[in-house]
Amino acid sequence: MLARREHILRRVTAPSELVPGTPIRSTTVLCVRRKGKVVLGADGQVSMGNTIMKGSAIKVRSLARGRVLAGFAGSAADGLTLCDLLEAKLEAVGGNFTKACVELAKDWRLDRRYRRLEALMIVADRERSLLLSGTGDVIEADDGILAIGSGGNYALSAARALLRHSDLDARGLVEASLTIAGEICVFTNLHHTILELDASE
Repeated sequence: MLARREHILRRVTAPSELVPGTPIRSTTVLCVRRKGKVVLGADGQVSMGNTIMKGSAIKVRSLARGRVLAGFAGSAADGLTLCDLLEAKLEAVGGNFTKACVELAKDWRLDRRYRRLEALMIVADRERSLLLSGTGDVIEADDGILAIGSGGNYALSAARALLRHSDLDARGLVEASLTIAGEICVFTNLHHTILELDASE
């Protein structure tokens, strides 16, 4: 009887069970600036626990009439809310990209309405790429490469190596690096969505 109860307990608490509160893990998002282009790409996998829920999710967006690219890792609803908030900030500050990002990060950290938004963002315009977080971080990479998500470090490592040792353009770097991340990270697949902008040299 005791052994049966232990078996039931293990089954109920198994990490693969889809229960409320199970963390949703996604994704790999990568941004690269090279040779007059800024490219932002992401894979399409959404995982809940040990289960793949979707393979073709779109986690990158074009904002401000195509002048800004944004990608998010984390809750889809929270990521889309943050994209809307950034677009509103851009309108409020007359299109000043850096100021809008700082104001968003400030509100995200201090405003009670936004503190529980669970996501990370990479945003980019023609001049710079920034990583934004709910702790108030606004980070610009030294080498023009940013990555977030469960496979972010794999994609970041691959992109840096390819940047130093290949002649691939920005889109080629993003495609190759996301593929490498998808071959390593179980929460990342090989279905890619990629956006690009002309960048300032």
